[in-house]
Amino acid sequence: MKPLTLLVLSKPTARHLSLLDRLPGTTRIVVGDNADMFRDAAPEAHILMNGMMPRALFHDVFVQCRSLEWVHSLSAGLENSLFPELSASPIPMTNSRGVFARSLAEWVIAGCLYFDKAFARLAVQKAAREFTAFDVEELHGKTMGIVGYGRIGQLTAERARVFGMKVIALRRRPELSHGDSNIGATYTPDRLLDLMAESDFVVCAAPHTPDTVGLINAAAIAAMKPTAVFVNVGRGAVVDEQALTRALEQRKIRGAALDVFATEPLPKESPLWDLDNVLISPHSADHTATWLQDAMELFLENFERFAAGQPLKNVVDKSAGY
Repeated sequence: MKPLTLLVLSKPTARHLSLLDRLPGTTRIVVGDNADMFRDAAPEAHILMNGMMPRALFHDVFVQCRSLEWVHSLSAGLENSLFPELSASPIPMTNSRGVFARSLAEWVIAGCLYFDKAFARLAVQKAAREFTAFDVEELHGKTMGIVGYGRIGQLTAERARVFGMKVIALRRRPELSHGDSNIGATYTPDRLLDLMAESDFVVCAAPHTPDTVGLINAAAIAAMKPTAVFVNVGRGAVVDEQALTRALEQRKIRGAALDVFATEPLPKESPLWDLDNVLISPHSADHTATWLQDAMELFLENFERFAAGQPLKNVVDKSAGY
């Protein structure tokens, strides 16, 4: 195996980078968080990994490279890693798609239960030492509509079915869901309003791409049942947050469980903070104790594949953005 040069865009002190010690001793590894730190090594680099650093830095280092053979994003989302020069290049790109999906799927179910089991009311009654019985609802028999049926959506559907829910999904290529026993129907994007209208829980798990920005717009939200709940574990830019906020304020829909937002951190002046029908998570639904280590394990597996001349896992479609 020829000696390889790996550039890693990351804070040099990041603990998960210790896993790089498992790479062959002949590997030249350069870690940094500004472009100048890569100036000497970039021209001969074979691999460039973006460890969740800003797109501007990724771009500045990429254009210095002359011998790249593979680019990797430690994140599953690519909005901070794609730019025209990379998209147009023949260099294969991989990401951490699917690595964080299990925890996100669990969080979706937790968001559904938060509303059906009235956890917010339970917290209020506990604080008031009030022991008042009330009726709760069941997930069983309800319909979950999933917008964006990638790995997150698939694992969410699997868990929803355990609760006896009916699942419908929307994806760009519905033929990929052929034979999936966890969903009752697959809709194409032109049927978004149908999915919104039929669902008791709408789960957004779509990536941030030019085609998905503002996909969940005012019309889509208006199509929801007044008893429906919106859950977002995809990306904030996919949703018209102002339209969603108005619907929540006016009780046009039952509530929302949100892990992602149009602007992060969510501004303190955002009206979402004041709404009692909104569950807010600080984009940490996938932050398990090992989430970064898990992402690194996938990279290390791909490194072995690359060094051995084998096909890489999680090769992305740069033109599609995921």
